[in-house]
Amino acid sequence: MASNALGTLVIFGLIAVMNADVFARNFLDAPIRGVVEMVIFSLVLIVFLQLPDVVRKNRLTRSDGFLVLGRTRFPAFTNILDRTIDVSAGIFMALITWTMWPEFVETFESCHFLIAPEFGPEPTGELLADLKIALARCDYFGTPGIFTAPWWPANLAITFSTALCSILFFLKAIIGEHAIPTESPLDDESASVRDKTV
Repeated sequence: MASNALGTLVIFGLIAVMNADVFARNFLDAPIRGVVEMVIFSLVLIVFLQLPDVVRKNRLTRSDGFLVLGRTRFPAFTNILDRTIDVSAGIFMALITWTMWPEFVETFESCHFLIAPEFGPEPTGELLADLKIALARCDYFGTPGIFTAPWWPANLAITFSTALCSILFFLKAIIGEHAIPTESPLDDESASVRDKTV
């Protein structure tokens, strides 16, 4: 839920930046530099921050027409097939996590937040000044002079998200897809209010 909320905040931030760019482009004749890079970087964050909640609520896009038909005629076989798909998805997500973890560590360590750098200025002892210098050392995405952002937050989002999705898929395979709560009590209350009004 927290990662989904964070992804939603990124969407709102992206909407604000794009609207500000449209306004600046049309009324001030001065477009905001780096909007394209911000959109590309934000899309990675949005997709992977919201992915675990999508998996938890069974809203991941998949072709399950065969499973829907099979649940009524062959429930035992369909249950096994459904769990097999969940295991396959869990393995796939675990492989992505396993692949992304070293990349996240490498991009995070490139900033030298925790260890003294081999080059460049030495730490001054002032937190904000050292943080600014460390962020300038990070492996970055974007175009220098227009927009740059460190890679490690995106790699962290991908690693965290795929690890959580892997756990969710394995839980669904073990205890069944419907054993994981997918709706909050507020969703139940809104559904009951909607039923009463109909």
